[in-house]
Amino acid sequence: MRVLVTGGKGMLGRTLCRAWKMHEVIAADLPEADITDAAGFDRLVGELRPDAVVHCAAFTAVDRCETESEAAYRVNAAGTGNVAAACRRHEVRLIAISTDYVFGGELDRPCHEFDTPIPGTVYGRSKFAGEELIRQTCPDHVIARTSWLYGAGGPSFVHTMMALADGSRPELKVVADQFGNPTGADALAGHLAILLEHPELSGTWHLTCEGEASWYEFACEIFRLAGKKQRVTPCSSAEFPRPARRPANSRLDKMMLRLHHLPPMPEWRQVLAEFMQSEFSL
Repeated sequence: MRVLVTGGKGMLGRTLCRAWKMHEVIAADLPEADITDAAGFDRLVGELRPDAVVHCAAFTAVDRCETESEAAYRVNAAGTGNVAAACRRHEVRLIAISTDYVFGGELDRPCHEFDTPIPGTVYGRSKFAGEELIRQTCPDHVIARTSWLYGAGGPSFVHTMMALADGSRPELKVVADQFGNPTGADALAGHLAILLEHPELSGTWHLTCEGEASWYEFACEIFRLAGKKQRVTPCSSAEFPRPARRPANSRLDKMMLRLHHLPPMPEWRQVLAEFMQSEFSL
């Protein structure tokens, strides 16, 4: 298949280009692929004539979204609507990447695909607005929500922790009251390939690694695998106030995978161990 990837220079886009050797992957990014330019993006799809578009491009600076809300909606909502319209017009399958931030994080259980999103940040609201435009515009679509993503080259929480554990800090404080599913980009790419290659599958899907952790537990596992003796102390979210409130519960339940009898995502500790070995030559 010929696959056009928006945001192709980003971490997930680079991963898809490397992992999907069985397909012709075209990585498109600014300036040649500006999703906020509806006519320009439509021309690009018409010229390349892909079988599918994987839409990774997004305004992901969560805190900046709070102060630059119009820019966030321009990219995450209107820009995504432009991608959906181009895919509909040219009869191209659309797989769009979304986020756990469409939920407010208030539930005491993992959120599944049939829960009603109630985003609590500008980032989450703009991404959910993009989801809705896809549903209204492009019938042949998949919306794949993920969270706590890391991958080769970063940027990611894993790379940040490894950089901070340089021996100059006797102690690192890491938030222990936010929980999610650490997810490797390669694991996500594997399951996105399943959805790409099965056109009968559509709708909204959660794709995060199995198992859960707090940011504190995630950090401890990173340092354990790296063989670093870095001291890590758990702290509360209140000790690190941010412009955008982080969800206390970012856990996503993969009900759609079970309903369609598809393989589960791999366990997060196993994926992290493999990533640490390859990324940091452990």
